[in-house]
Amino acid sequence: MPVATTYTTWLQGVTGHLIEVQADVSSGVVATTVVGRADVAINEARERCRMAIINSGLQWPASKRITILLSPADLAKRGTHFDLAMAVAVLAAQGKVVGDLSRALFIGELTLAGGLRSVPGVLPMVLAASHHGLTQVFVPEPQVREASMVPGVSVYGLRSLAQVVALINAEEVPEAPPVAGPATGSLLAWRGESRLDELDLADVDGMADAKLAVEVAAAGGHHLMLVGPKGAGKTTLAERLPGVLPDLTAEESLELTAIHSLAGALAPGDDLIVRPPFFAPHHDASRVGILGGGTGRVRPGDVSRAHNGVLFLDEFPLFHSDVIEALRQPLESGEVTITRGEESATFPARGLVVMACNPCPCGNFHAHARLNRCDCLESARRSYRRKITGPITDRVDITRYVEPVSPDERNDLFAVRESSEVVRARVAAARERQAVRYAGRSWRLNSQAPGPVLQREWPLAPELQQRTDEDVRKGRLTRRGATRVHRLAWTLADLDEVSQPGFTQLDCALRLRSGEPLLDASLRRRAG
Repeated sequence: MPVATTYTTWLQGVTGHLIEVQADVSSGVVATTVVGRADVAINEARERCRMAIINSGLQWPASKRITILLSPADLAKRGTHFDLAMAVAVLAAQGKVVGDLSRALFIGELTLAGGLRSVPGVLPMVLAASHHGLTQVFVPEPQVREASMVPGVSVYGLRSLAQVVALINAEEVPEAPPVAGPATGSLLAWRGESRLDELDLADVDGMADAKLAVEVAAAGGHHLMLVGPKGAGKTTLAERLPGVLPDLTAEESLELTAIHSLAGALAPGDDLIVRPPFFAPHHDASRVGILGGGTGRVRPGDVSRAHNGVLFLDEFPLFHSDVIEALRQPLESGEVTITRGEESATFPARGLVVMACNPCPCGNFHAHARLNRCDCLESARRSYRRKITGPITDRVDITRYVEPVSPDERNDLFAVRESSEVVRARVAAARERQAVRYAGRSWRLNSQAPGPVLQREWPLAPELQQRTDEDVRKGRLTRRGATRVHRLAWTLADLDEVSQPGFTQLDCALRLRSGEPLLDASLRRRAG
């Protein structure tokens, strides 16, 4: 059999392509040629595969012409995970592999000694293969657990090429040295994200207005901006937001874990991620680190790794201008597209973005002259505020001005202090109502509902719509802002367990949108 076919996958962003690896071994000028828009790493696989086959005690067709086609040929490909599929295809073309390869996926890098090495992105690769009907997966041993997260596939974790061939041919599997873990990994360990598990909303004094904003943001997935002087509690609130989010659904968990696998952040032995993630990059972080990209293989950034979770951007005006402007797309559409030359990769980014900023560079400015301690020049304040452009703030659903808690509020023995668990139960119930309402749709939360569909199928009452239209006419709202008020009103209705928004929900939504203080009646009703 001079031609044999095996299968592997290639990821373009989170889009998985099934790749046919065809090997032809025939008479002719002795050479090994790889065709199909292969990058340098794949072309170097010719030597890795040759030495791996020879050092595994198998036969390399040294006197033959070998042609390896990666199909579809018009798709640019890169990476070292093609090695195993290429080596098995060459052996099958010689008749050295006789098992059924029509439903098998091969993922793994080869060493010169014939061993296997781990590669990033195994979970999304197996997901892509499963969608194309492949049911058997051969991966390096440390990545069995990751590949097994995909239901309906049989996963074989192996240590060497010789073991793969023996298993396919139904022969005795030889011994082999253990496979080393991924080449990258954390060298140090500290509390990291686990410290957020110890934070509770009940520890926060006062700030009923801002606490309600956090609850609404969590219930509907609305982006949130917190503005206030330094030490007012903006970071305190943001770090407690993941605690009021419910556990991820099975579908959300698989999506998020696949993104982390693609980013190379999934260690061997890690389970599915079941809790919403929290990322808080420093304001000096690069555009590639936050949005994604990089040299060689395009990787997702923090905005995608926070998918279905929280991305906290503290000191937001201090972020680089190109990062701030690039956030327009994920804030609006819930995805981010990285284009570089001929390659374009799109990653999901439906996380909840929380921005925190001071009123001025020193953080001491206060609207009341009696409390103002700012020593910044007015030109410096204007330059600082100019970084937060109108198109960005227009894409943020909720704006809250956070004031420092007074001693009276801090020492109020009769204040209602709800725990994160209590608030999380209300948020989960509100999200369940959204899941029922949007069943069969491509979105899950109110913040993700397209404006035209919301207007057509879940409109506001005529008198409520008239009020928002009036605000648009007077310039208090943009048309985009009116859509976001519509979404907020539905989230408030879900929290209040009413069938549709009323005047109370609309008024609260308008105040959350504009940054105006909430009415005491709204706060008392929710606290009660």
